[in-house]
Amino acid sequence: MFASPARRTSRPRIARLAADFAGLSATCLAAPAWAGELPHAIAVSAAELAALDTAFADGTPDLPAPAPTVIDLPVAAPVPSTEVTPIRLDLSAGQEDAAATGPDQRVMRARRPNASFGADVASIKWELGAVAAYYTAINAPKLFMNPRAPRFKREGWFGLDTTTVGVDKLAHAYSAYVISEVLYYRLKRNTGGAPGIQYTAAALAAGIMLYTEAYDAIEPDGGWSWEDVTMNTAGAAFSVLRNSVPGLDQKLDYRLMIVPNDKFFVSKGKAHFQQQRYFFALKLSGFEAFKRSPLRLLELHLGYHGDDFLNSDRDAGIRPKRHIFVGAGINLRELLFKNSRSRIGRAVGEGLDYFQPPYTAVHTHLTD
Repeated sequence: MFASPARRTSRPRIARLAADFAGLSATCLAAPAWAGELPHAIAVSAAELAALDTAFADGTPDLPAPAPTVIDLPVAAPVPSTEVTPIRLDLSAGQEDAAATGPDQRVMRARRPNASFGADVASIKWELGAVAAYYTAINAPKLFMNPRAPRFKREGWFGLDTTTVGVDKLAHAYSAYVISEVLYYRLKRNTGGAPGIQYTAAALAAGIMLYTEAYDAIEPDGGWSWEDVTMNTAGAAFSVLRNSVPGLDQKLDYRLMIVPNDKFFVSKGKAHFQQQRYFFALKLSGFEAFKRSPLRLLELHLGYHGDDFLNSDRDAGIRPKRHIFVGAGINLRELLFKNSRSRIGRAVGEGLDYFQPPYTAVHTHLTD
């Protein structure tokens, strides 16, 4: 340890310390164990000791600054930055379902930002295949029922001389409309509500109905009807309108009600069309002014159906009847399934937007 300037060490003492240090070094270097490791011994002369003593005489000598010690520490590999790409979630699509079922029932899906017909079709290939298979199954028997070469047939619209006084035309519109709605619902879930899916659904629905019309073209008493094609297009177009105007699907439905007859239900023929009532339903629950009012359960109806157009009626000289009707009904979805948390309950509630159970509405005829 070096002495501070306040307490200087005397020259004789420093000389003795230096001599002792030199002697110790000489002893160590002369030791047999170290002799082979060092090339030569270090000798310290009297002149060197005097110079050392002089250096310490005036205080602490100016010793060279020690070289900085560089320690090579291992450098950790840089951690690659993880960039999180935000996923856009379509919260607007299906808001009505989320409100009805609670936030725990909402299914979040990434929303495709661009419109793509091909991507839309690919996302519902199984649903589209199921619809096509269904219409193939119900129309394929026509291939074995004395088919004829395809031809056109003018069927008319809602005239008294038409086969069903126009009820079949509303059935065409309804079929295209329901197909479009089903495909739109699936597209909305599978694409997160991508832009343009209402047009894709309508185009596919119209295509399916054109496919079925081709079977009508080979029937012995049928043919390709442009009236049918027009009504198919109208039904698909109404689906586009309903799914394009915000909130319209909560206010307006196109529905079918089947009224039982003496056979309860007939699946084909003119009697089948005579059971059908097609109408628009204006739902007060879709208007903000009625959301907390008992009037939200009320619906206003405007529709059409026909009577007395069976072959037996015509043979008996009974004049066919065309009925435009108005009336009111109960919004069963709002009453029974608005807050349903079960999958079956939600499915039934959605089905009630397209089908009205019989005897749940009161109608009066404007025309006879």
